Amino acid sequence: MLPGAAPAEPQGAKVAPAKPKHKSSGAPATAAGSGGKDAEASPAAGLASLVGRPLMLNGKSGLLQISGDEKSVTVDKLQLVGEGVSDSSQRCIVDIVGETPIEATNVGRRPDGLERYEAKVPACPISFDVLSGALLVPSQITACVFKAADCQTAPGGLWGPDGASLVGDAAKIVKERAAAEKAMGKILHIIEDRAGDSAQAAALVRDQNGFAGQRDELCRDYAKESVHGYCGLRVTEARVALLQTRLNELGPATGSKAASEKGKKAKSKKGAKQP
Repeated sequence: MLPGAAPAEPQGAKVAPAKPKHKSSGAPATAAGSGGKDAEASPAAGLASLVGRPLMLNGKSGLLQISGDEKSVTVDKLQLVGEGVSDSSQRCIVDIVGETPIEATNVGRRPDGLERYEAKVPACPISFDVLSGALLVPSQITACVFKAADCQTAPGGLWGPDGASLVGDAAKIVKERAAAEKAMGKILHIIEDRAGDSAQAAALVRDQNGFAGQRDELCRDYAKESVHGYCGLRVTEARVALLQTRLNELGPATGSKAASEKGKKAKSKKGAKQP
């Protein structure tokens, strides 16, 4: 949750960031394949795909730009777009800058398999998960309120490239999305096989039923999403990381379950040899 209810400088003015206390550290997250081996391509490709690149919320508003490496990450630019507190019909913009960049602290890999960073932005602390070429900011219950600027914002969502710039990559994105969907299906199949003897696996299967709707909800406002599908790709890759992490947590199948699966495979092969 990203609470924000502290006063801020007027719109367009500099907002001094809080003094950083810790430097970030840690390596980018990786996802593993269905067999427990490292996947060929990680959905969290790390900071190399993000440093110095302008990112926009839903590919159309605001600005978020970071620099650094795995040891030290800073938020160099942050512009939040929102609506007026006194008049919600009025659009407002708050530029959060300071004499020194805002430092982002690596808090480690979360249970969803992605590396998370936290930045102590005045009046609007922000957390973000690292994806390939994008940042995923968790949604929040309470809006960030900049009282002096009469502006409230909600930075939650996918921060990625300008949606219009992705149209030419639509064919490539479709192929990558298909690969991500296939990887997700393979991992889910293994989890489904475990649902009979694992309450955690059964819960994952039930939760997966709502994933498509959640993805559509998150990506519906991304600029030109219906043309290129970039947000859907990144969110699907993030889901692959989550499912793989949960699968790893389940541990090996029980002896009876493993024997049953082995017997089913043997019968299948025997039946295939019959004319």
